[in-house]
Amino acid sequence: MKRSSIWLFTGVLIFTFIGLLYLQINYLYIILNTQRERFSDNVKRSLYQVSHDLELDETRYFLLDQISLFGNMRRGSSKSITRRINLKEQQRLSMGMTSPAGFGKSDLNASSRDIQETFLESYRYNQNLLDEVIRNSMKGSERSIEERIDAQHLEIYLRQELAYNDLVLPFMYAIVNKDKQPIYQTPDFREDGLTVYTQILFPKDPANKLYTLQVVFPSEKAYVFNSIMRFIIPSISFTLVLLLVFVFTIFTIFRQKRLSEMKDDFVNNMTHELKTPMASISLAAQTLNDEDVNNSPRLMEYTKQVIVDESKRLGFLVEKVLQMSLFDERAVQFKMTPLDANDLITGIASTFALRVENSGGMLDVDLQAMDSTILVDKMHFTNVLFNLMENAVKYRRSDVPLLLLIRTLNVGDNVHIVIEDNGMGIKKESLKKIFDRFYRVPTGNRHDVKGFGLGLTYVKQIITKLDGTIKAESEFGKGTKFIISLPYIDN
Repeated sequence: MKRSSIWLFTGVLIFTFIGLLYLQINYLYIILNTQRERFSDNVKRSLYQVSHDLELDETRYFLLDQISLFGNMRRGSSKSITRRINLKEQQRLSMGMTSPAGFGKSDLNASSRDIQETFLESYRYNQNLLDEVIRNSMKGSERSIEERIDAQHLEIYLRQELAYNDLVLPFMYAIVNKDKQPIYQTPDFREDGLTVYTQILFPKDPANKLYTLQVVFPSEKAYVFNSIMRFIIPSISFTLVLLLVFVFTIFTIFRQKRLSEMKDDFVNNMTHELKTPMASISLAAQTLNDEDVNNSPRLMEYTKQVIVDESKRLGFLVEKVLQMSLFDERAVQFKMTPLDANDLITGIASTFALRVENSGGMLDVDLQAMDSTILVDKMHFTNVLFNLMENAVKYRRSDVPLLLLIRTLNVGDNVHIVIEDNGMGIKKESLKKIFDRFYRVPTGNRHDVKGFGLGLTYVKQIITKLDGTIKAESEFGKGTKFIISLPYIDN
């Protein structure tokens, strides 16, 4: 996939994710507003019902008062009605109507009228009683607000009505007059930064005698927010999962792109590296067919040596690739041996010094480590040191002689082996990638620097398997330093 296509795909994914994130936020905002409106409606409904309950208490008060006041009058009226009925009954008896047989139709009509008049009189009495209650209720505003409202009952009504509307949370309240002066309030009542819900008490009272109930909820915001947590938590969770998948997808795409480029670079380098010894072997083989060469023992020996050297080089290149394959399959077996790092480096330096001198450089060895015995696989660790020194020669600068420094020192319980050069150096963006497989530091259009990009990967894996660490320090144009740290053991 082309880089432009990858960026286009990334842009589409970013746009899609931003769109989904916007919809999520907008959806949560709508839910939050809905919950706020629902909370407000429930509070207003509760306060209205509390006001209605107080009005019922006011009516109940006057009704009981009137019943107590007129109770005796009603009993007296009932006795009067009974006496009138008895009097009329006596009048009929005095007229000779003493037996049922003499009880005529006109007498029945008269008794019916008497009963109707009795009930009509009782109805008028009760109606007058209720009218009196209503008139007194209309004069209720003449009573003080403290007489009309009991604070304890008011708080009970508030709790009951709020609980009925699913609002079980702390609240504070106050009763204020028309001038907003508090008549009664809870000790901790405050309005700063809180939503104040109001309800007029006894709304039919005169305007100059109206009182207002004010209620605030200190934990209203937390209550509303907690009520939508069942929406927020899944939304955030799925959004995070989507973000992780998105980031992983982008990372994977770019990583695969980089690996693809590294693979192509590896194939090109391998083709070039393998082609050189094969071409040399082919040329030497053709030379053997020349009669002049066959007649010259010196040329014959030289040609054979070329074939042998190039065959070894070809085998070394193939072995290098196979070693990395073995590491992938975890089939490498180490033969761990206690070795003196100072002695090992001395032997390697004596072998490598000639190559450094032939390139116009100088090799300096400084062995400062007093405790220098390490447990390593001699063959692989020797290859590690050779790889690092070969890189110093390979990436030397053409304008200054190569200076290659190898030294050992003790740091804590470890032996540090430092290989430092004054070569080309590595740019900061490349320094963190040099241990990646197939990665090769860019050298512009130069093709004299050979390799597969496997050397430092091999070095990193060997040192890691020996329970050590390796890090690189470099400044572009000034040189590179590799520091190997391995635990030392007692002799």
